[in-house]
Amino acid sequence: MQIKAIKLQPESPFTWASGWKSPIYCDNRLTLSFPKIRNYLKIEFAKQIEEVYGKPDYIAGVATGAIAIGVLVAEFLGVPFIYVRDKAKGHGRQNQVEGFFEPGSNVVVIEDLISTGGSSLKAVAALKEAGARVLGMMAIFTYDFPIAAENFENAKVRLHTLSDYHHLLEQAVVQGAISESSVEVLKEWRKDPAVWGN
Repeated sequence: MQIKAIKLQPESPFTWASGWKSPIYCDNRLTLSFPKIRNYLKIEFAKQIEEVYGKPDYIAGVATGAIAIGVLVAEFLGVPFIYVRDKAKGHGRQNQVEGFFEPGSNVVVIEDLISTGGSSLKAVAALKEAGARVLGMMAIFTYDFPIAAENFENAKVRLHTLSDYHHLLEQAVVQGAISESSVEVLKEWRKDPAVWGN
């Protein structure tokens, strides 16, 4: 919120690529432009990964949003880094998982943002297909959509995040970024974002 990576506009909603109307826009890429914040994220990611999963053999970033933060975390932990494309390259070696990777290795996947979990779980599936033992996923932020929780549960993938929608709203009120009345609108959106605002 300090760097406006998250914008809350219940009165003037954004339109996502999916067509959903949304009172919130989250751009975690902005964190990379602020050394103190990106260092904080790197350290917190590394700390929580070791606490939750133990030290992995590899860190995998989901392209493109989590490549940079994934590299920072891997560097901090002193482990190799790989990344996962949304689909295999159409030329060259036609890789979907990029970088040197030893099948059978323990991998923690880094993501920047979780909405429905669809693209994140495709990356996990690609890693498993390449022979990875995926311990779980860590992300900067989740909207906490019920569909995401269901998708991760069905895929049997553990998910941990540094922050979430519930705590964001709490902080937004404390910091005076939104009014108490806006909180109800923002809570309603999260329940059924596909129809909200239509």
